[in-house]
Amino acid sequence: MKVAFISLGCAKNLVNTEQMMALVKEAGHTVTADPEGADVAVLNTCGFIESAKTEAIQNILELAQLKEQDKLGKLLVAGCLTQRYRDEILEELPEIDGILGTGSYTDVVQAIEAMAEGDVPTYFGDIHHTIEDGARLVTTPPYTAFLKIAEGCDNHCAYCVIPSLRGRYRSRTMESLLAEAQKLADDGVKELIVIAQDITRYGTDLYHKRMLGELLKELCKLPFHWVRLHYLYPDELDDDLIDVIAGEHKILNYIDIPLQHINDRILKAMNRRSTKAEIVALLDKLRQRLPGLVLRTSLICGLPGETEEEFEELCDFLRESRIERAGIFQFSPEEGTPAAAMPDQVDPDTAKRRVELLVELQSRVMDGWNESRLGETLEVLCEGFDPDMGCFVGRSYADSPDVDGKVYFTAGGVVPAGTFVNVRITGTSDGDLTGEIEE
Repeated sequence: MKVAFISLGCAKNLVNTEQMMALVKEAGHTVTADPEGADVAVLNTCGFIESAKTEAIQNILELAQLKEQDKLGKLLVAGCLTQRYRDEILEELPEIDGILGTGSYTDVVQAIEAMAEGDVPTYFGDIHHTIEDGARLVTTPPYTAFLKIAEGCDNHCAYCVIPSLRGRYRSRTMESLLAEAQKLADDGVKELIVIAQDITRYGTDLYHKRMLGELLKELCKLPFHWVRLHYLYPDELDDDLIDVIAGEHKILNYIDIPLQHINDRILKAMNRRSTKAEIVALLDKLRQRLPGLVLRTSLICGLPGETEEEFEELCDFLRESRIERAGIFQFSPEEGTPAAAMPDQVDPDTAKRRVELLVELQSRVMDGWNESRLGETLEVLCEGFDPDMGCFVGRSYADSPDVDGKVYFTAGGVVPAGTFVNVRITGTSDGDLTGEIEE
């Protein structure tokens, strides 16, 4: 059978999709990214917040239209949306021919073959015990890949449904991660992006102590050029880990720390474990220890009870800390979370206005950082030639794929994708940098 895969949501979800693709290919089926003309389309969904649910349903309806036009055979929907709405989804979306929960990604071949026999598979394995090792069919460019070091989450933030969708925190073994990383390096990966819902907690369940630093030291022995870290929680980012980041030249001075807010009352209501004073002290320490550090964070506006004064405190913090990268989100009252049942829900229009104000503020911070790069030379990972811009495009250490900016640059000859080059920055353009290659 010809099986098409579409992955929505985060990079962690993409890794699950890549695992399913490998299983399907190993079973003898043909894997494609184009659902038109496929026997089966597998849609791996996100169901984290309202906008993600809307995107997933829109994709389901688009695939259903292909079915109606006889351009697609069956539709299998997997991931967080099905895990969250397992009792409603088949009833409300009869276009779907089968569903997989987040505990049943490895049942994808069985589900596809069941649909071919006319059955409607509904597989929901134990979300606390999943198989995270095994082959992947990597879909990112050949020079970049994700390494998911753990699944699940134990943080139980008041606004978040992830623990109920992905289960408790489960570290993968060092041996399995290093074996997978070695294969990625052998396949030509030059930028390894270490991911999990919370990478700082790595090893606490399996080895009964934080082991991220030890894992990173081993990963840096492999022939990667860049190692990038995503989602380090502030309360777990200790001096030992900072020492490793500072001491390993392959680890980029780019850290993604989801802070969510800065006001102490709001942080406590969110069930976050850090205070404003602790966050400010940590960011100061990181700036001192890691020259040229670029910070990325996520912030939520409009948590129930958030006052104008508390929002202004968040604005002041962003002005003073000058965090270079920030994703700003409007609070989404997700059923089943403590925050959804909190009193004093903020009017959605007010929350939206706060998001817009913070986005505008953050754009000025980012523009200031970009302008301060003028005249500097940055190492850039070339991602190819952009015909629309008429020049080459890539990313610096300050830019993670799909979430940050780009560096557009001219060169006297051909620069193959996956090549590292030095680019002198000569300008800025809508949040991106422009420059010319230094021969």
